[in-house]
Amino acid sequence: MSNPFLNRRILLGVSGSIAAYKSAELASRLTQMGAFVDVILTQSALQFVTPLTFQSVTSRRAYVDADLWGSEGHVQHIGLAKGADQMIIAPATANTMAKLAHGLADNLLTVTALALSCPLLAAPAMDGGMYTHPATQENLEILRQRGVLLLGPAEGHLASGMSGTGRMLEPHELLGHMRFALSRNGRLAGMKVVVTAGGTQEPLDPVRVLTNRSSGKQGYALAQSALDLGAEVILITAPTHLSAPFGVRLVEVKTAGDMQAAVLNSITDTDILVMAAAVADFRSAAPSTHKLKKGSGVPKIDLEATPDILQSVAQTRAVSGWPRLVVGFAAESQDLLANARLKLDRKKLDLIVANDISAAGSGFESDTNQVSLIYPDGMLENLPLLSKEGVADAIFERLVDRLPG
Repeated sequence: MSNPFLNRRILLGVSGSIAAYKSAELASRLTQMGAFVDVILTQSALQFVTPLTFQSVTSRRAYVDADLWGSEGHVQHIGLAKGADQMIIAPATANTMAKLAHGLADNLLTVTALALSCPLLAAPAMDGGMYTHPATQENLEILRQRGVLLLGPAEGHLASGMSGTGRMLEPHELLGHMRFALSRNGRLAGMKVVVTAGGTQEPLDPVRVLTNRSSGKQGYALAQSALDLGAEVILITAPTHLSAPFGVRLVEVKTAGDMQAAVLNSITDTDILVMAAAVADFRSAAPSTHKLKKGSGVPKIDLEATPDILQSVAQTRAVSGWPRLVVGFAAESQDLLANARLKLDRKKLDLIVANDISAAGSGFESDTNQVSLIYPDGMLENLPLLSKEGVADAIFERLVDRLPG
């Protein structure tokens, strides 16, 4: 899996807020993603969580203010700051952010933050009207101007029982922000990638649609892989139950016609277009304006072809030269390679990803996929059964090497 966290050193600062319990989950998930996580707790944080909690989930020592005064105390903060790839303070209390804004360094967390040469992120967490107080807002503006990336806070129920702005973002949201920030210098930095995903829905009446079993998982994995390589990503998606990767520009569509319009509107200056969506081949020629009733008998539904999106892309590309690379997918239940090669030639693709949807663990709704990559020069590459994230990474690894220039 493409993974910006792998072997990265992350500093996690934890200050005194009830939201500190979420930081343990954040530390655990970062560790599971392959990061080396060093945790620094303020004295106030120790009222809510313990160093042992973090040591248990990171398998690394957690640091507290007492470590400033040990045998290595005079350089402990330098050792922690040196070589860190990213630091996040979560939760970041109003007090801690005030110290950071004004250069106060009276504990291990703040003195380490002053010694940083890597990006600093902060996830504010506070109760009542503390976030909207002018002093807090002025401190936040100072931090923004210095390049600190502020994540949240969210609105919702607060520990006091009040509702308002002050909730720390959830660990999965923080991970998305951190992952995006770590990936901006990847091999596709400065490149534009458009990915389509999901199964389109063609209305039969106001209630029913003609659709397919696509979950969108492969398309969303492709979008995440492109993000991890540093690309600017537009994800054009039919309805799914998935959460879009943080950092994509999301374009939501329903029908094949909607998707065609969105694709053609997005491909100018696009380096790579990956058409992973399962676009309906047919739609009702005359959708009913009212719900079809069972009592009226079995309806006769006349079908017509939907727009051929890849064909329209090929026509646009012949004139403009964009996108520079176009990838199609062929989901087949028979004659897989023959049908895929025909589509590759007809649509003038640079790569087609063929998968047998009848094979075990492959195709719609599964978390894995087994595909064959076919190129215009006739080269065929059969990939083993992989997670859909693994398939996405394999595809982009090959696309990066084939980008013109």
